[in-house]
Amino acid sequence: MKTPLPAKQISKLTKLRRVSRILDNAIAIPGTKISFGLDPILGLLPGGGDTVTGGIAAYIVVEAAKMGVPREILWKMVGNILIDSFAGTVPVVGDIFDLGWKANIKNIELLEKHLDLAESNQSDRLFIFGLILVLALIVIGFATIAFFTITWFWRLIVN
Repeated sequence: MKTPLPAKQISKLTKLRRVSRILDNAIAIPGTKISFGLDPILGLLPGGGDTVTGGIAAYIVVEAAKMGVPREILWKMVGNILIDSFAGTVPVVGDIFDLGWKANIKNIELLEKHLDLAESNQSDRLFIFGLILVLALIVIGFATIAFFTITWFWRLIVN
């Protein structure tokens, strides 16, 4: 039988929902069903914007791991971030992609589905550490790619 969520987890889930909403759905376009958040806006800042939003997305996954989400779901969440980060390396096109992909909302939906359907399982600390490491490497890797791409374009323009 499923046990009710402790108050601490309810509070954490509320906070994570708020963060994902700010990143993916905070601003609604009047008269349409289209909304977007800070993710595509910050993504317009070369290198730094995607690094910041990737770090926040990683935070959501780490908190989900602390809440006992199974590894299979955590890897799906990491996959959503990978797709978002990879698309973000393409200037402008990646930001347009961000308007529709909404990786953070997808990850919150995965978290909520787990919390609704199953009892909490405690993930081991080593896995959480490894997950943090993988997410950090992904975010740093894409930031590095963006930096070198911008540097390369700059040199083309200047020379």
